[in-house]
Amino acid sequence: MRSEEEVNHAVEKYADMIQRICFYHLKNQADTEDVFQNVFLKYMMHEEVFHDEEHEKAWLLRVAINGCKDYLKSFFRRNMVPLQAIAELAADIPEDHQEVLEAVLSLPKQYKDVIYLHYYEGYKASEIGAILGKKENTVYSLLSRGRGILKKELGGDGIGK
Repeated sequence: MRSEEEVNHAVEKYADMIQRICFYHLKNQADTEDVFQNVFLKYMMHEEVFHDEEHEKAWLLRVAINGCKDYLKSFFRRNMVPLQAIAELAADIPEDHQEVLEAVLSLPKQYKDVIYLHYYEGYKASEIGAILGKKENTVYSLLSRGRGILKKELGGDGIGK
């Protein structure tokens, strides 16, 4: 692991270049910052000695470009929907369904994910388990508990089994 001085020196020297490269690829400041931080985190953890400054610069550029490519290929990036689009979609949902959707989205994350994937996206428990990295029986338990919370929140049978 590199010392704090080495990392600070590299950040001061190459930060502008790395940010420009990332912004050029990602065209988004928030995504640029994410990849930028990952580049210098990898630099900090990289133990190989660089031959000279050009080698170090080339390594940082390669890591930045690969980081941008990986980010653009990531599951999160491909399946991300802007909040504005969600607001427009929510306007098309009938009033009675919107209350249920709001209740689902207000659930704790562990329940929200399984309930949403099951009822809104139509996944089976085994598929949800594979997506979330949980056992199938755990998914069934989370679905049951999530339905219980929704039943209390909405009063009665907010959603069916």
